[in-house]
Amino acid sequence: MTVTALATLAALGAFHGLNPAMGWLFAVARGLQERSRSALLRALPPIAAGHLASVGIVAALVAATRSATTSTAVAVAGGVLLVAFGLWRLLSERHFRWAGMRLSSAQLAGWSFLMSSAHGAGLMLLPVLVAEPVSGGHAGHLAGAPVGALTGLAAAGVHTVAMLGVALAVALLVYQVLGVGVLRRAWFNVDRLWAGVLVAAGLVTLLRA
Repeated sequence: MTVTALATLAALGAFHGLNPAMGWLFAVARGLQERSRSALLRALPPIAAGHLASVGIVAALVAATRSATTSTAVAVAGGVLLVAFGLWRLLSERHFRWAGMRLSSAQLAGWSFLMSSAHGAGLMLLPVLVAEPVSGGHAGHLAGAPVGALTGLAAAGVHTVAMLGVALAVALLVYQVLGVGVLRRAWFNVDRLWAGVLVAAGLVTLLRA
């Protein structure tokens, strides 16, 4: 992957880390509930693991199945899906609700997987993955599928490391300095911003197809 691709993946991960729906708010709630910073820190790795699984599945499938002859179709389909999903999130009146706070690590990972999938987290990597160079020919495509899948998983890994780092920083800042009261005074709808970014990414993907 190019430096630009890596930087883009990290930037998208950082954006996910800033989004409270992706987990840092849940981690802060755990820490406040148990009055322990350790509880906050213990909540974040399972959350990151669930996010990685959600993003990794999409990234591996896209990277493994692309070829010189199918990349355009993948880009168009992915772009349409991004735009449709983003518009649904913008227009939907439904809100995801937090589950009970006392969850095991496995339950936290499962919750994060479902939340990331529901928010279309893996779809955000499509513009980066479809822009990566691929080998031509059907035989080359089949032989390179495992390598492509590993590339997709690596992309998901870079993305998730950035997400975890930012989520950790935000969670600790809120827990130790600001407190949850700041959320009532300075809240803005990140979910709407996220949906708008989905639509924009879809349009970029379609224009580059």
